[in-house]
Amino acid sequence: MKSIFITLIQLCFLFSLNAQNLIGAWESYSSSSEGEPLKSVLILADGYQVLTIYNMATGEFVHTNGGSWKLDGNIITELVEFHTDDPGKIGSEFSFKVELTNNEIKIVDRAEVFKRIDDGTPGDLQGAWLMSGRVRDGKTQLRDTERPRKTMKILSGSRFQWVAYNTETKEFKGTGGGTYTTKDGIYTENIEFFSRDKTKTGLSLKFDYELINGDWHHKGLSSKGDPIHEIWSTRNK
Repeated sequence: MKSIFITLIQLCFLFSLNAQNLIGAWESYSSSSEGEPLKSVLILADGYQVLTIYNMATGEFVHTNGGSWKLDGNIITELVEFHTDDPGKIGSEFSFKVELTNNEIKIVDRAEVFKRIDDGTPGDLQGAWLMSGRVRDGKTQLRDTERPRKTMKILSGSRFQWVAYNTETKEFKGTGGGTYTTKDGIYTENIEFFSRDKTKTGLSLKFDYELINGDWHHKGLSSKGDPIHEIWSTRNK
């Protein structure tokens, strides 16, 4: 009896819910009304998250929403910053109960289960970032990351997504994402969805990357083939 009691305590400790063991990428699968296979990917970084649905067969973008999040017990509360289906939710908070067991998150009220993709490792760039500048013709042009017009990129250990939006006008500008790797100073994006042009699905783009004073310098060619040198700063608020 004593050993069973100890085992129960160990299990409770193992699956106790805290923000850190939710960090990473999660996935679930469903079907559209036409029977098309849909994939939902949830990326949770420290303080920020994004959920996206896209067609696995065609790469067609379906939906995204996200913003800041916090955990209190087993209740996640999200402050919505962007929402492609219902912009009226932007600026509002929503709470929902979750359970974590065996590398699965169960959204209790929705009876939806997400399986873990990664726990935030081994990504060198894991976290939430805001575009904070560009380098053009050797000159650095910085931008205010507190302004309503934002371009945010969230990365887990293996998944990435960028989102452009405006919290003041509630406009959604675009998004794209998929898997990524970082090796020997090369950051590689493998695009699985792109809201502006689904023909970009399947592209693999390589960039030089370097962390300078905590900022991520991102250099290479865009999906249009244009040279870019972007600066991304860790999102703190």
